[in-house]
Amino acid sequence: MDTRIAPRPDVRHSRLMHGFMYILKCADGSYYVGSTRNIEHRFEQHQSGRGSAYTRNRCPVELVFCEEFDSIEDAYAMERRVSKWSRAKREALIAGDFDALRRAAKKGFRPGQTPPSRPQE
Repeated sequence: MDTRIAPRPDVRHSRLMHGFMYILKCADGSYYVGSTRNIEHRFEQHQSGRGSAYTRNRCPVELVFCEEFDSIEDAYAMERRVSKWSRAKREALIAGDFDALRRAAKKGFRPGQTPPSRPQE
C-alpha cells in the first residue's frame, strides 16, 4: 500500500521552493513585514491572531503588498531589508512609486518635504 501523499493538482512542485515577502497593514495603521512559503495560509494565521506576537493584538490586518521570489531565502533576505526601512519607503513600495522610493532613500529626507535637487553635471 502506497502511503505517500500526492500533491494537490493546483500546486506545482517547483512552487514549493518559492517564497513570498509581504507587508500587512494592521488595524492601528502600523505595518508588519514578513516572509513565507504559503501566503494564503500565513495571512489566515495573522488574521486569526496566530500569526505573530506583533499582529496578534492589531487585527484585523490587510495584505497591502506581496512579492514572490524564487526561493524562501531570497524572500527572507528582502523581508530583513524592508523591515529596516522607514514608513515612507514602505508606503512608496506598496504604492509602486519607485520615484518616491528613491527620494525616501536619500539621506536627510523627511516625509512631506521635497528632497534637494542634484546639481547638474
